[in-house]
Amino acid sequence: MPQATADLFSSPCLQFKGSMVPLTTLELLYFEPDKFSEELREKVKQAPNLFHNLPIVVGLEKLAEAHSPLDFSLIQTLCEQEGIRLIGVRTDAPEQTSAAQTAGLAVFQPSRGTRNAEAETPVQEPAPSAATETGRDEAQPQRVANRVITTPVRSGQQVYAPGGDLIVLAPVSAGAEILADGNIHVYAPLRGRALAGVQGNASARIFCQSLEAELVSVAGQYKISEDLQGEHWKQAAQICLDGEKLTIKAM
Repeated sequence: MPQATADLFSSPCLQFKGSMVPLTTLELLYFEPDKFSEELREKVKQAPNLFHNLPIVVGLEKLAEAHSPLDFSLIQTLCEQEGIRLIGVRTDAPEQTSAAQTAGLAVFQPSRGTRNAEAETPVQEPAPSAATETGRDEAQPQRVANRVITTPVRSGQQVYAPGGDLIVLAPVSAGAEILADGNIHVYAPLRGRALAGVQGNASARIFCQSLEAELVSVAGQYKISEDLQGEHWKQAAQICLDGEKLTIKAM
């Protein structure tokens, strides 16, 4: 065996790393197999390239309280018939958790809304420092993890800015995907997919010099290309939420 190969096999072959991977969530209000299959098929028809082989998580936060444990194996089969990969369930209900695990699915904890998180987070008064005791304000601005991309984002590439804004100074090609926990700024044509506020930040926005996107999304609310081709198509635009409705404005 060559020494280089021997050295390689003497080292660990894997490692785990913490990461934030954005996933599409299908929010389920109730489950009736025929209706579920019909509505899912209609959604896939709207953007077949977007949904092809798409990994999703089923969110049960809005599921009717009296609903019995779901047949997740059936839901998984119905999703696979449309080319969608169900990989997990978001719930903290014990009976739904047990049913999901029996079906071999991952279980994610529900995400907390901003209002609830604020209500449940205790407010801590800052400890006085020598500077504040002498009347000087030494407060430091919070550091934001923005990310700047200066080269074109090619088809098949995915660029993510966790914890801040994503600023792209070059074109985003069709088939590319850009994501940010905060805002997205594209100072060039935006032809791929842009998802802002992917961790639920409803105040996030998308800004671009030329709106030609396949899909835009803010905090999970999205529009596909067919919905975008109106008065703002190929124009400088900003996309934001108005309540739960995604709106497009001239910039």
